[in-house]
Amino acid sequence: MPTVDDILEHIGEFNFFQKQTFFLLCLLSAAFTPIYVGIVFLGFTPDHRCQSPGVAELSRRCGWSLVEELNYTVPGPGPEGQCLRYEVDWNQSALGCLDPLAGLATNGSALPLGPCAQGWLYDTSGSSIVTEFNLVCADSWMLDLFQSAVNVGFFIGSMSIGYIADRFGRKLCLLITILINASSGVLMAISPNYTWMLIFRLIQGLVSKAGWLIGYILITEFVGLRYRRTVGIVYQVAFTVGLLVLAGVAYALPHWRWLQLTVTLPNFCFLLYYWCVPESPRWLISQNKNAKAMKIIKHIAKKNGKPLPGSLQSLRPDEEVGEKLNPSFLDLVRTPQIRKHTLILMYNWFTSSVLYQGLIMHMGLAGSNIYLDFFYSALVEFPAAFLIILTIDRIGRRYPWAISNMVAGAACLASVFIPEDLHWLRVTAACLGRMGITMAYEMVCLVNAELYPTFIRNLGVLVCSSMCDIGGILTPFLVYRLTDIWHELPLVVFAVVGLIAGGLVLLLPETKGRTLPETIEEVENMKRSGKKQRKDDLH
Repeated sequence: MPTVDDILEHIGEFNFFQKQTFFLLCLLSAAFTPIYVGIVFLGFTPDHRCQSPGVAELSRRCGWSLVEELNYTVPGPGPEGQCLRYEVDWNQSALGCLDPLAGLATNGSALPLGPCAQGWLYDTSGSSIVTEFNLVCADSWMLDLFQSAVNVGFFIGSMSIGYIADRFGRKLCLLITILINASSGVLMAISPNYTWMLIFRLIQGLVSKAGWLIGYILITEFVGLRYRRTVGIVYQVAFTVGLLVLAGVAYALPHWRWLQLTVTLPNFCFLLYYWCVPESPRWLISQNKNAKAMKIIKHIAKKNGKPLPGSLQSLRPDEEVGEKLNPSFLDLVRTPQIRKHTLILMYNWFTSSVLYQGLIMHMGLAGSNIYLDFFYSALVEFPAAFLIILTIDRIGRRYPWAISNMVAGAACLASVFIPEDLHWLRVTAACLGRMGITMAYEMVCLVNAELYPTFIRNLGVLVCSSMCDIGGILTPFLVYRLTDIWHELPLVVFAVVGLIAGGLVLLLPETKGRTLPETIEEVENMKRSGKKQRKDDLH
């Protein structure tokens, strides 16, 4: 009996139906962008200083700009991260406009200081969750928690998505995640306080990445074997398109509540996929629902304008296994080669997440034009995808992957030593770092499944990729807290982490041109056969 791949060879592996479905699911991928990196605009932290009583009135009398007004409060936090203010009477008529503090004390450091109880002044015309809920100074950790919450949701949602999608079907799971994601996004936009906003952000994290992964699974199950790798890469490119759109929308809507509503409401349109995207026939076959699967296959054939031969009217699963093997976590570390693969892949997933999200967050603290910088750095993700498609089947996986990590690390290190006035050079280095880590991120997605035998492949991908979300949880604290010590310190950490990741990749075997391993023995022999293949290539 034929498999779905056999049938797709006759009715079209990537024809009209697949292209239409692929386009619809790519829209879903682009819509995931605001949840993953939206913190750059939602949590933008402008220049701010503690407000002192009477300063605003003096500012109006003297005609100061906001920046000048900020100069007459104490820069930086006091003990335990609390912002301080000068405890002086700003309503004294003797205070001059040129340097009012000079009339109070010859030495500004001798002026009494007190806690900031009157709020803060922000040098911005828009709003963010930072300016609305005053997430600065002693409360600045709450911004870190806001982004970490969505990554906690990613972690829990990703861990459960495999079971949910396999148990109840791809389509039903996709529609449920879309509904919850859209509803929680709207509720977050109208949240009355920080606590409710954090709860709805966590709920978004629980379902949004899960929905993105289901879309990825669906499109790879609808196309033929030859197109799976390409559609997987282009599906991630759609995420990059979402980055560009997000930068434009955020520029047009600098107020976070309106921005959140604008990027969330289109998600309700994805509920129309109930009529546009069918269930995966591969999943239906795995559930012994062959009649429903054949109905969908006939629908695909009709859409593609191809006849379905009578000899292909019966179906069998893509994989027929004899003895059923029960995978366990110990299988990921039991044997030497698989143990090495697991540890290196876990570190690379962690590195990719930390550098990718970290570079975006650090860019939001640079103090330059955040919209243009975000837009330019997103553009370089397109050549990153092109380079992957160009190299993985010609050069291989290992060397492009290692080089991309090293380029990302080297670019971060170079940025530390570039002067602030050479802004174009700093942007260039940031773009190189972004391109490198984007390549590394997409490469680890591709290679992870190629380094495990069949019966633990899903488990291996699940466990290793979970480190991506662990990295996302830690990254906000890493970026924002280290920046308080030295603005470039996060870049130094990123450089070290990235360079180590590139070196570790070279310890993995090359998987170009190899079939997926079926047994543990095949994986254990990969290194040995790789050495033999390189010797044959030399001769």
